[in-house]
Amino acid sequence: MTKPLIIGLTGSIGMGKSTVAAMFEAAGIPVFDADAEVWKLQGPRGELVPAIEAEFPGSTDETGVLRDVLGK
Repeated sequence: MTKPLIIGLTGSIGMGKSTVAAMFEAAGIPVFDADAEVWKLQGPRGELVPAIEAEFPGSTDETGVLRDVLGK
């Protein structure tokens, strides 16, 4: 069995990372979107929300982590 090839897409804003990822997905290539995963973990009912609230009281609400509050 051949080891899978892992490709990382990096770059600044507007460099085409999302476009290339969409092209990979359209070709049937699995894509892991770390940004989307973080939004799920820190969003409404996200798995990390209770731990973040415990460490930084007042930094979350029903919408998830309040990034502007947490950043202060």
